[in-house]
Amino acid sequence: MTAPSARDVVIVDAVRTPIGRRGGGLSSLHPAEVLARVQSALVERSGIDPGEVDQVVGGCVSQVGEQSFNITRTAWLSAGLPLETAATTVDTQCGSSQQATNLATSLIGSGVVDVAVACGVELMSRVPIGSNSSKKLGLGSPIPKPYFAHYEMTSQFEGAERIADKWGITREDTDAFGLSSQERAARAWAEGRFDGQYIEIDAPDVDDEGNPTGTTHTVARDEGLRETSLDKLASLTPVAREDGVHTAGNSSQISDGAAAVLMMTADKATELGLTPRARVVDTCLVGVDPVLMLTGPIDATSRLLDRNGLTIDDIDNFEINEAFASVVLAWQKELGADPERTNPNGGAIALGHPLGGTGAFLLTKSLYELERTQGHRGIVSMCCGGGLGTGTLIERL
Repeated sequence: MTAPSARDVVIVDAVRTPIGRRGGGLSSLHPAEVLARVQSALVERSGIDPGEVDQVVGGCVSQVGEQSFNITRTAWLSAGLPLETAATTVDTQCGSSQQATNLATSLIGSGVVDVAVACGVELMSRVPIGSNSSKKLGLGSPIPKPYFAHYEMTSQFEGAERIADKWGITREDTDAFGLSSQERAARAWAEGRFDGQYIEIDAPDVDDEGNPTGTTHTVARDEGLRETSLDKLASLTPVAREDGVHTAGNSSQISDGAAAVLMMTADKATELGLTPRARVVDTCLVGVDPVLMLTGPIDATSRLLDRNGLTIDDIDNFEINEAFASVVLAWQKELGADPERTNPNGGAIALGHPLGGTGAFLLTKSLYELERTQGHRGIVSMCCGGGLGTGTLIERL
């Protein structure tokens, strides 16, 4: 391990909520409240004066209703944190909070700021996926007619099926991957592998009309885990195609949650008496075929490896978002990545995928897993709607 140089971008802390299932424990809270909890937790856990935070960059996909009006800023103010700290909310589809982290890295690395918080949130129970482009709003379609002269418009489910076709991935492969995700997540909780990375969330109980009852409950565990088997998974009906390979059992879950990462220059960490835990080595955002749509992690990982003179075997931990099983399986086939180093504690199939919050979740998971295993390098990557891939390379210090 080498000591970071003064202007290196370092991660001081990272924290997440447990991931709530649809209609589960977090669903009675406003999304800004959930994001405020992890923003506050970073301040409390690190002991940093929140006035030292120059900017907050957050990710959120469905920016409508409760998740509109720059939710990153609303959450920061709702937490009672300094009004002088600026905030921005970005939409890079599923990769929103990972791109928020990458943008925060750029702000720090370029000298624009010394300290930033990167974060993300999505409460899909309250603001369903696609709400901001729903025809019910009466505001038209997000896709103009000239688009169709260049590209076929496909759904993410269809893109995942075409990836399975291209890389020869079968229903048996996707079901086995789905089972593995559940088993790994269950093992992680049983062995305390998530200890320290999450905070418990107190939330109000509500009646059938959504009105508070005056009592509360505590969300202290990821809610998406479920016991299953290959036989149970094989009995599920495919979603996109009658003969497709993706079902609810081998695709990501509709979820609620938020996560946040405290970042700064190494010099600033020394000045504040804080201990850096990892260095952000490199970041990228790549564009890929918007019809296949979900191959971004292949290109993003390749770019990070090539640009830093590394091979796939130089990486100790991969967190590749399990939007669909075929996304990770195709990535593994194409790059020759070790499955044992990939999502070792389960992914979105078992834990859930709160869209705009997932990138910060994955970075948090990678940081803690590198520390747990004494690994050196981690790569986080996500596929994104519209044909994008996010990438972040970190080194444990």
